[in-house]
Amino acid sequence: MSKTLIFAHRGANREAAENTRSAFDKALAYPIDGIETDVQLSHDEVAVLWHDRDLKKLKLPGRHIDDYDYMQLREMDFAAHFAGAQKEGVMSLQEFVAAYRSRCRLLLEIKNRDWEQVERHQLKVQQTLALAGEQTDGRVMISSFNLDSLIYAQQVVPSFPLVYNLEPEQSVNDARYALDEQPFLHGLCVHISTLDADMMELVRERGKFIAVYTCDTDAEITRALKLGVDVLISDVPDKALQMRDR
Repeated sequence: MSKTLIFAHRGANREAAENTRSAFDKALAYPIDGIETDVQLSHDEVAVLWHDRDLKKLKLPGRHIDDYDYMQLREMDFAAHFAGAQKEGVMSLQEFVAAYRSRCRLLLEIKNRDWEQVERHQLKVQQTLALAGEQTDGRVMISSFNLDSLIYAQQVVPSFPLVYNLEPEQSVNDARYALDEQPFLHGLCVHISTLDADMMELVRERGKFIAVYTCDTDAEITRALKLGVDVLISDVPDKALQMRDR
């Protein structure tokens, strides 16, 4: 890529409730390149968008997305935690892809939970791949912190661009091991605290893609831009765009 692409983290999440249509639409009011979002599975096996492990933001501490059927989630207010926001039910992955795939690039992060059965993890992968559709232009990528899910995804659709997310505590050695063991990976998404010249050198030597999360301060955005990452994920995409294009 000739220049770093700017992705809105869960939409413009400082202007509207994250992972809602309002947040995505507000993000697209800027000339962003893409949107990052999070995929979970309702109790009745519908892929929906939500990041957190629980529903504390909905004043339901200890409850999870998979405790409720899709229609129940539609009736809840997923914007309740954002001051002044109008009610919005959960958004399905199907709705999201239909509304935004033609408008920008998409990074779909599959969220797996330790209490879920492997079969549900695999179903989540299957649905995400099916809804993303055939990839001939690389405009949709799938990522996960769960390497087993990506290995399964590669078995289902070998050609799909799959990105392994590294935790903040994982180092360049972890990145090297992952790329050595799983050469099918399209690339890595690393935390800004671990992004340095060594990480960039490793990824470029392997001819892989690299994204970085979550760059919000001037110093973080500047470092990612100077190192030349492929995708910069930010809670302040408008600022990141201004700094990139300055």
